[in-house]
Amino acid sequence: MKTIRLLGLSFFLFASALSCTDHAADPVEFSSAEFSKGDLIAPIAITKGDNNRLWVTEQGTAADSIDKYDGRVSMLGPDGTVYPAITGFLSRTSPEKMPSGLTHLLYKDGMLYILHGVEGRLYKANVSSWNPGDAPLKAADLPFEDLGSYVKSQLPDSTAESNLYNLTWGPGGDLFITDAAGNMIIRRKNDGSISKFATFEDFDNPKKPVGGPTVDFVPTGIAWDGNKFFVTSLTGFPFNNGLAEIKTVDQSGSVSDYKKGFTTLVDVVLTDSNKPLVLHFADFSAGFEFVPGTGTVSNEDGGVALAGLIMPTDIEKVYTNTYYVVSLGTSKVYKLTY
Repeated sequence: MKTIRLLGLSFFLFASALSCTDHAADPVEFSSAEFSKGDLIAPIAITKGDNNRLWVTEQGTAADSIDKYDGRVSMLGPDGTVYPAITGFLSRTSPEKMPSGLTHLLYKDGMLYILHGVEGRLYKANVSSWNPGDAPLKAADLPFEDLGSYVKSQLPDSTAESNLYNLTWGPGGDLFITDAAGNMIIRRKNDGSISKFATFEDFDNPKKPVGGPTVDFVPTGIAWDGNKFFVTSLTGFPFNNGLAEIKTVDQSGSVSDYKKGFTTLVDVVLTDSNKPLVLHFADFSAGFEFVPGTGTVSNEDGGVALAGLIMPTDIEKVYTNTYYVVSLGTSKVYKLTY
């Protein structure tokens, strides 16, 4: 009888240890090291493909009134070396006098699905046989779908804008895409058909008269946990402190509050336990500038796992203890471990 009790106690302690180990699997504090080697041109997003390859979108150099075509997608080798893989994407100056063009991308079965916010296009590139050292593919040769026109068709003419920003796989293997200017999620089914999936309402601007009477939600990051979506908000000008948030969206497109009290969120990624980690771009100063070095990675309760980032734009989980962050401010990719 004592042996049975001791075995039972041992099993309880073992199960408790496993439980503690599982809980500790989620990051509390990251260490960061520069990973990319070579020039990246205003990088914006990263995704993982087969054979541990990392693919990065770069917006290009347009910083004046002249459009350029030096936006590209590059592959990062195991040592961080940059290999241009697809070149010739449009790079255009944003209203904030910064390059804009390509946004986020996803990989599946040898294909890259690449969003271009300015053009409103979803590009598709077969990179299954492309290897480092091969000649880059040309953007002009890629098939694409015009999704931006659909987004604009769902809005009043006076506010019809589109900026396809981020995407994830969801129910049925369909693509779910956030449009930061249209304040909506659109659903692209496997047959290519498109529909409006969810919308996000404006909210009152507490900084009036700075800015308008209301502030846009501006959906950015999107992640699917197998049951619901997590969506982050940048918020529009004047980028109020504490008014960005995480919302959830169920499979019917209904939007619910989840966590509030954030500022200028640009991405979300799920941990091993399906908890959101969010990426804070930067604080916005009274001088109407984003403050370098104020970007953070935080958990859903606001606990900071990494601070001091310079205008980060994307976070990607690659392994249990390894994440990658793209810094627009430094044009680098950083490897985060814990």
